[in-house]
Amino acid sequence: MSLQDNFPTPHIWIGHRIAYGETDAMGIVYYAEYLQIFERARDAYIRESGFSYNEVEARGIYLPVREVQCRYRSPARFDDVVHCRVAISEWGRASLTFLYEITNESRDLVLVTGMTQHASTSPEGRPVRMPDWLKAITEGVPHGKFVPL
Repeated sequence: MSLQDNFPTPHIWIGHRIAYGETDAMGIVYYAEYLQIFERARDAYIRESGFSYNEVEARGIYLPVREVQCRYRSPARFDDVVHCRVAISEWGRASLTFLYEITNESRDLVLVTGMTQHASTSPEGRPVRMPDWLKAITEGVPHGKFVPL
């Protein structure tokens, strides 16, 4: 499968080398490890906005995952380099959705696609309106930037 032409913008790419401990008995990446790659990509996306998750939480906004989707298309193996593209695809009143696409190193084969939807909550776990300042900072994410391994 080739890259999605309609992937949201701005988006960034991160690189990741598959570690031995991320593989299963069949020598391919264990399915749940892709969720860890999603998390690293999400963290990098927020950092590229000039903030960190710590700073977002210090402002009283927590972003727990409330839904995950992951579609496995082709396996990755130990020592492979993969690239993950990440963007915010939707803003809700009290939520946001990240979209992911993991490819091989040359970015000509899509291995995994997925999404995570996050609630916007107070430190006590109560839903709160998505703050305008969070939307504003993510508009500054440099489009198409590659964050290396």
